[in-house]
Amino acid sequence: MNSIYGEFYPYLEQVMNRLRREMEEYDRKVFAETGEHIYEHFITRIKSEDSMREKCARKGLPETPHSALRELRDSIGIRIVTAFRDDIYNIIDEIRRMKNVEIVEEKDYIRHAKANGYRSYHMILLVTTSYPDVDGNANGRYYVEIQLRTIAMDSWASLEHKMKYKKNVEDTELIVSELKRCADELAACDVSMQTIRKLIMGHDSLR
Repeated sequence: MNSIYGEFYPYLEQVMNRLRREMEEYDRKVFAETGEHIYEHFITRIKSEDSMREKCARKGLPETPHSALRELRDSIGIRIVTAFRDDIYNIIDEIRRMKNVEIVEEKDYIRHAKANGYRSYHMILLVTTSYPDVDGNANGRYYVEIQLRTIAMDSWASLEHKMKYKKNVEDTELIVSELKRCADELAACDVSMQTIRKLIMGHDSLR
């Protein structure tokens, strides 16, 4: 069976690796200036063949490179996990400064959490490259999905995802309520840790 990404899979890897290099360079710059890393984890993936085919089928799309690379926008996925909330917004500012990168969609689920308590910052980027794309452009463009979370947000989302797919679970209303409570408590902890960090940094600057 031919790849759903056609001849363009190597270019997906190049786009993904380019963004990783640029973010690693930004992290080194921040560390040189502050002694702190801007993120704790930088996770990348190209959506697997099976997952992309399943998503095309679910969306009623033909299993073609055009569907995978144009109709859908998550062939490249990046998750950035930070220690503090402010670091998320600093990284977003850095992404805005990147050359040949257009932000086509943003959703701030940190300041505007979902009803179940989910918090994260989502972005869809369109990256212009020097290699061809599925539309026949010489300077092709590729979508990238980015999620930015704190460690607390990422831990909650991972556990919520695991429990969401458990079968024959009783007291689902109570579980949903408890998950929401935990999400809110973790969010409050994120705010407190950010405040403590600012107090420490302010104290150090007075020495």
